[in-house]
Amino acid sequence: MGIRLQAKHYSKKITFVSGAILMLVGGLFFVNQALADATKPAAKAGEKLVTIYDRGAEKTIVTKARTIREALKLAKFSIDERQDVVEPSLDSEMVAEKYNINIFRARPITIVDGNKRLKVTTAEQTPALIAKAAGIEVFEEDKTTLSNSDNMAVDGANMVMKIDRASMVNFVLYGKESVIRTHAKTVGELLKEKNIDPKKDDTLSVDRSAKIIPGMKIELWRNGKQTITAEEDVKFEVEKVQDANRDSGYREVKQAGVNGKKNVTYEIEMKNGVEVSRKEIASVVTKEPKKQIEIVGTKVSLPSGSHSDWMSAAGISPDDYGYVNFIFTKESTWRTTARNGQYAGLGQTNINKLSQACPNWQSDPVCQIRVFNNYAVSRYGSWAGAYNAWNRQKWW
Repeated sequence: MGIRLQAKHYSKKITFVSGAILMLVGGLFFVNQALADATKPAAKAGEKLVTIYDRGAEKTIVTKARTIREALKLAKFSIDERQDVVEPSLDSEMVAEKYNINIFRARPITIVDGNKRLKVTTAEQTPALIAKAAGIEVFEEDKTTLSNSDNMAVDGANMVMKIDRASMVNFVLYGKESVIRTHAKTVGELLKEKNIDPKKDDTLSVDRSAKIIPGMKIELWRNGKQTITAEEDVKFEVEKVQDANRDSGYREVKQAGVNGKKNVTYEIEMKNGVEVSRKEIASVVTKEPKKQIEIVGTKVSLPSGSHSDWMSAAGISPDDYGYVNFIFTKESTWRTTARNGQYAGLGQTNINKLSQACPNWQSDPVCQIRVFNNYAVSRYGSWAGAYNAWNRQKWW
């Protein structure tokens, strides 16, 4: 009984002492705060109490300034607006009675991004904003550290920001492909990191123990029939506007075409991770394509001279002029640009064959005549033979 009473007595004593200590600490805090406030100038009606923090130093002024910019000018603080950052912003209006202004001075920072080093001068304080100021894209999965330099001679700046890039992986999850970034070492760690839990009948394209390699492709499929949606291009149309004042062969893109986009839903069937069938079941255009408009010249500038001059230039014997003239008159009336389906030219042959032999076939009758001369001789032995065949068949 005596022991319990003694313990209870000491417990009360300890509680009393603890309370007294807390009251003493709290009292000292309020005294210090009061002393600190007492050292600051007092603001009168219409004045603002402004405390400015700059590189660890603190200065308090009383001012009637209307903006942060005016207050800093009155307090004789110079600002490099191209690089320094002030919060609140310089042109913020001062409407409250008290203000705290923070000045962040621009300083050189060396950014180490893998094997690349970049030096930037900025007042930004966070790694994300520092990277933005340097024009570097940092992804959410990338790791960044900001610390003092260990070697000024190497880093060239007091501050160093290091970027540890996450590995980029192409991941196909049940038919939907996306790019993900990770610091995982293995495929299994990646699945755990992204909260992906494959089911018993699912097929993983690589083993869970496989090491993550930047740019690798990982696929996870569910066997059986399923639907997937893929974004695909919608090809733009080409409208050709003929211009008779421009030579054939002239082409000008007046309005560049832009492919549209569509979401296509397929029903696919997977077996052991391999797609064995695919059927489109729905398609929705999400972005209309933009038509391409081209100006195409149709003017044909033929060489000077008569038909006989062209045949002579092509190496046709004068004895064959009559046969050539007969066939070309029947087939095209001597129009170099004559078209009939897939056939074209003076003697009407396959347009692909003609354009390969004569790139400027529409305005080059001499080249065309050489092509048809080879055809007449190789198939009929001579132009006379070609003439006889045409009369029998009404074609050659």
